[in-house]
Amino acid sequence: MSFNLPIALTWLRIILIPVFVGVYYLPATLLSMSTKNWFAMWIFALAAITDWADGYLARKWGQTSAFGAFLDPVADKLMVVAALIVLVWLDRADAWLAMIIIGREIAISALREWMAQLGKSKSVAVAFIGKVKTVAQITAIVALLLYQPAIPGIDTVWLGTVALWVAAILTLWSMFHYLRLAAPDLNSVESPAQSAESADASASSGERKHNRLQRQSHPADGD
Repeated sequence: MSFNLPIALTWLRIILIPVFVGVYYLPATLLSMSTKNWFAMWIFALAAITDWADGYLARKWGQTSAFGAFLDPVADKLMVVAALIVLVWLDRADAWLAMIIIGREIAISALREWMAQLGKSKSVAVAFIGKVKTVAQITAIVALLLYQPAIPGIDTVWLGTVALWVAAILTLWSMFHYLRLAAPDLNSVESPAQSAESADASASSGERKHNRLQRQSHPADGD
């Protein structure tokens, strides 16, 4: 089996999650909070870069795979969820905003899985609004992890807070956008399980009809 760098980068993103979270558990005697913020911010930024790099390299080198397509969004969501939980724990983000973003990620992941089973995954392909939401989300997390002045004239805390609000609003907007796109297929197409149940029901109905005709043609003794 040849080495697949895009998938390796995706695994790296997953491995970075406990490293990123663990930074804040280091004793204050080892690292100050300011230093922890910088370390955590750079780890998350590196993960965000690998998110772009693995998809780009997979397409460029022709190393796309079903497993990579599955693992990449899982790694993305795990990293974002971990970051949001840390920010809530540090009291830098409102819990309800984090819940909106996390809940949407779970809902849309389930929707895409459902649509893939129906063979309609292109109906809920990533839209431009989803990409804008991701940019706002990454900006918010990076700024709120840093939580201290970095660029002269820019209030990092204010930037992160506003970006998180924008991300939450776009999160809801994009969720309704995807649900609207999927609605016709969800209303008109049965799932594979339902199709199987319908087929079994039809077969059972046909068998019962056949048996009834047999009984009418060959009455039981005593009739």
